[in-house]
Amino acid sequence: MNKFTVHKGLVAPMDRENVDTDAIIPKQFLKSIRKTGFGPNLFDEWRYLDAGYPGQDAASRKPNPDFVLNYPRYSGASILLARKNFGCGSSREHAPWAIDQYGFRALIAPSYADIFFNNCFKNGLLPIVLPEAVVAQLFDEVAAFPGYQLTIDLDRQVVVKPQGEEIPFDVQAFRKYCLMNGLDDIGLTLRHRDKISSYESQRLATKPWLAHTMVPGA
Repeated sequence: MNKFTVHKGLVAPMDRENVDTDAIIPKQFLKSIRKTGFGPNLFDEWRYLDAGYPGQDAASRKPNPDFVLNYPRYSGASILLARKNFGCGSSREHAPWAIDQYGFRALIAPSYADIFFNNCFKNGLLPIVLPEAVVAQLFDEVAAFPGYQLTIDLDRQVVVKPQGEEIPFDVQAFRKYCLMNGLDDIGLTLRHRDKISSYESQRLATKPWLAHTMVPGA
């Protein structure tokens, strides 16, 4: 996954509490066995006026002009500002996939559903938790200033506002390490590929019969 060190981006506000994962990526899109291509269907039922289904050409859809991500001022946003309990509902990993594949790199909210929160880190997204009053102030500033951008410095664990004010945030050390080095669970394992290969070679040298494939029913 992509490394996260310092990111500066346009902020889009999702001014709703308790946004669940079925709203983030509706259930009909979970039929896909791919891990890519979910970005066009992020917030599908809110984002479009017509019904969505897998394999649909997004260019032929009818956008909802009243949905925040369809406002021209938020085009290209890469930081999502949200209210409390974002990502509640079912534990589908497709939700952070869709958010990431839309183009968001980080989220800011007062709280998240636990499984969604963990899934974000495993998929290269940084979910930042800030006090509710601080988040409310950010919503006010985003609304008041078109083109509002924030800088997120993961190494220093601060969100930097346009005028230079820094807001500290907490992140668990191991999760920070993984994000800054672009390591998901597979990547963490592959750091030891030489040891794994050496072990497999030694194992086959002493137990060569393990190299043969067992045929069911043979």
